[in-house]
Amino acid sequence: MALKATIFKADLQISDMDRHYYQEHALTIARHPSETDERMMVRLFAFARHASERLAFTKGLFDIEEPDLWDKDLTGAIDLWIEVGQPDEKRIMKACGRARQVIVYSYSSTSHIWWNQLSNRVERAKNLSVINIPSDTSFGLSQLAERNMKLQCTIQDGQTWMNAGDKTVQIDLTTLKE
Repeated sequence: MALKATIFKADLQISDMDRHYYQEHALTIARHPSETDERMMVRLFAFARHASERLAFTKGLFDIEEPDLWDKDLTGAIDLWIEVGQPDEKRIMKACGRARQVIVYSYSSTSHIWWNQLSNRVERAKNLSVINIPSDTSFGLSQLAERNMKLQCTIQDGQTWMNAGDKTVQIDLTTLKE
């Protein structure tokens, strides 16, 4: 018998002063059986950082043809393709061919090794951004995970904080490719 996804609910309040985006989102997140709390929370952070009316979680790990998140325009064209983790060159280049903008959020302690092996091969992708989240920060995000979450995300002057109750995680990002 195949394992089923674990369902998480998140009430996410976003105050993005950099983009002047202030919104509350009631999200249902399906966590694949092979996905960790850390990866799921990085996906949730990516949602908060790029939130819009059309940004949506996809089938992700359940469907290899889809990213973790995407934002499609009214014609169905993909404006934003977001990957979480360490995708290979083929997947990144395919995404760059399908979407106007592609963003990869890496978060592992081995991200620097992955990026050193990959950076020269994806340099030609002009619509690609790669952002690293330090592993201690992604671990901190994983500590916020609960089946029913009430989260606040504040973004100001490029700094980001995620809170759940009395727990706060400051998210410092390193841009590997812009």
